[in-house]
Amino acid sequence: MAQEKPEPQKPAPPSGPSTPLPDTGVPGPAAPPTPAQQPSAPAPEPGAPVEVSDLVWEHIVEKSEKPVAVMFYSTSCPYCRVIDPYFTTYAKEFRDTVVFARLNIMTSMWTAERYGIRGTPTFKFFCGGKPVFEIVGAVFPVILRKMVEEVLVHGKECAGRVTEINYEITGYG
Repeated sequence: MAQEKPEPQKPAPPSGPSTPLPDTGVPGPAAPPTPAQQPSAPAPEPGAPVEVSDLVWEHIVEKSEKPVAVMFYSTSCPYCRVIDPYFTTYAKEFRDTVVFARLNIMTSMWTAERYGIRGTPTFKFFCGGKPVFEIVGAVFPVILRKMVEEVLVHGKECAGRVTEINYEITGYG
């Protein structure tokens, strides 16, 4: 019996820009939009709470000239959805004196952990970049409003008495 030699395989034609694809009648993937075509984020409504993340936390909260009220929330929290419209209303009402910010603890875990956030909603008030007051859990909107007013009256005084914590963690020094 004679052994048959296998036929040598022909190399596949190179694919790439020089090789046209056959027209199958099915539209292919759309090309990514150019920067001029990409939709821009809608401009925030004046007085609406600012959405913050780990990346912009220091700039918006810790270096703010005004007191800052931060709502730490989670998208799965039903109480957060209930209190959010009130928080937005207070943001518009106090927009000249207080910065209102929201932080999603699921996407900005580092900041949530840094400030010991264990439940949502948690409201923290900052004055001079330092936390001065905190409310945890579902609260009546009137209590939240009262706390904003209290921080406006006593926040700077309270911030002056807060001990600064050095978050630099190294094995040296």
